[in-house]
Amino acid sequence: MPKKRRSGGRTGSKGGRDGSVHCAKCGRLVPRGKAKRVTKFVSLVDGTIGKELRDSGAIVPRRQESSWYCISCAIHTHKVHIRSSDDRHKRDKIR
Repeated sequence: MPKKRRSGGRTGSKGGRDGSVHCAKCGRLVPRGKAKRVTKFVSLVDGTIGKELRDSGAIVPRRQESSWYCISCAIHTHKVHIRSSDDRHKRDKIR
């Protein structure tokens, strides 16, 4: 049978088996190379207080939170989009 993807649906590592992560939405155990990671920054301060601090010139700390999604949940929650076969061959960054 023809191979649909050169990578086999995985990203990155070439050194043996990847670890596994749990999907943040459904809890499914997914290989790290197949899971989609979504990173967002979360402020450590309440929104109204943070706005006042920023207006006064202070630096408001924030931390980075990463969550992993299986492919089906990432598509369902619009974290990634289904692309045409031509777009799949492009090496641009996925939005």
